[in-house]
Amino acid sequence: MIFGLSLVWLVYLSVVLLYRYYMNKCLFLFLPFTFLFSTVCSAQSLVNEIEKTSFESDTSRQRDLIDIGREILDIRPPEGQKSTGKKMYFSFLPFSTSVPGGGTALITSTTAGFYLGDRSDTYLSQVTFTPYTNFGKRFGFPIRSYVWLKENKWVIDGDIRWLKYPHETWGLGTEHGSDENINLDYTYVRFYQHILKRIRGGFFMGMGYDLDYRVNIRSKSDQSLADFTGYSWGTSEAGSSVSSGLSLNLIFDTRSNSINTLDGNYANLQFRINPTFMGSSDNWSSLYMEVRKYYRLTDDFNKQNMLAFRNFFWTVFNSKTPYLDLPNLSWDPYNSSGRGLPLSRYRGKSLYYLEGEYRRDITTNGLLGFVVFANATTVSGPKSTLFGNWNLATGAGARIKFNKASGTNIAIDYGFSKGYRGLSLGLGEVF
Repeated sequence: MIFGLSLVWLVYLSVVLLYRYYMNKCLFLFLPFTFLFSTVCSAQSLVNEIEKTSFESDTSRQRDLIDIGREILDIRPPEGQKSTGKKMYFSFLPFSTSVPGGGTALITSTTAGFYLGDRSDTYLSQVTFTPYTNFGKRFGFPIRSYVWLKENKWVIDGDIRWLKYPHETWGLGTEHGSDENINLDYTYVRFYQHILKRIRGGFFMGMGYDLDYRVNIRSKSDQSLADFTGYSWGTSEAGSSVSSGLSLNLIFDTRSNSINTLDGNYANLQFRINPTFMGSSDNWSSLYMEVRKYYRLTDDFNKQNMLAFRNFFWTVFNSKTPYLDLPNLSWDPYNSSGRGLPLSRYRGKSLYYLEGEYRRDITTNGLLGFVVFANATTVSGPKSTLFGNWNLATGAGARIKFNKASGTNIAIDYGFSKGYRGLSLGLGEVF
């Protein structure tokens, strides 16, 4: 039943994409732009709607784990205190789970939602910190931020990571089957910081600096990374790769809450250059385009009943791009793609991804909910062509409201595809 529902949403999205492709007689390369143009056409009406409504829903009729905890511990707020007066909301989730490369790790996910201005004209900012360790040779300290300054005049997008994270790789495209992989180990430092200024309405433009630094790259299998992939750049044994450069960023964002979107839409275009004079191992550049569309099936913002869609296209323009910097599943800017597939399952010089999800409350107070999702990936490679080979995954998930003020859910998703199935936990919606 779940698999069937998931395929319905995937088929629906695919039909829409194919229809727009043939009607416009353009390359699949520009499919994200098709969604972007439709978003732009409705931008003014979206902005007008936002100006007429508050950026937060009435949570007085909702219930979350904080409410339950207060009742169990008999904690009562002071008389007259209003939750809407708060400026910051924390959500915290410790758990243990299996990780790529084998074994388990303790993961602690903390999400902070906060306002840097009046919530009538400023969106909810978020910072997520998800450290993990297996108390051995695996650890990670990732910090992800999306910060709106007062009156939404500026938005600052940041991603900082220090990781020791062994995981599998399957080479380029679809040249290897699901059970044909090697295990990699390396230390990774990422530093991305983008600052964008509002141009008009939901449109923002800005610049950023992007650094990807990997050292001690080595295969933990009998076969070397270079031999396994047949790729020459960034694959030398115990080698390193540096990608350091600038990016031009364009964003259209009318989501008042990026932790759990109830309204608005999102589009992102990033062109990045990595010249050797800025420290890169080789000269290369990339283009990333993404569009997300949200369709509410009810006018009541206190209830979740929504269809959500996303698609992105990611490509590089130089044959000397380091192997680990090539477009690959699960390593998009928000590391949110590929539910139901292994981490980094597909990698190539060009990758296109699309996903659809249905979200619905189970209880009238919003405490419990569910999602049904499906996604499809196509990637270029030695034995695959972009848009010529598709790889499908589907699944379903449960939602438990942790903090109703910020809309933060505990997300428990179970996904599966050919040769793989897995469970994932996190705070906030996947996209």
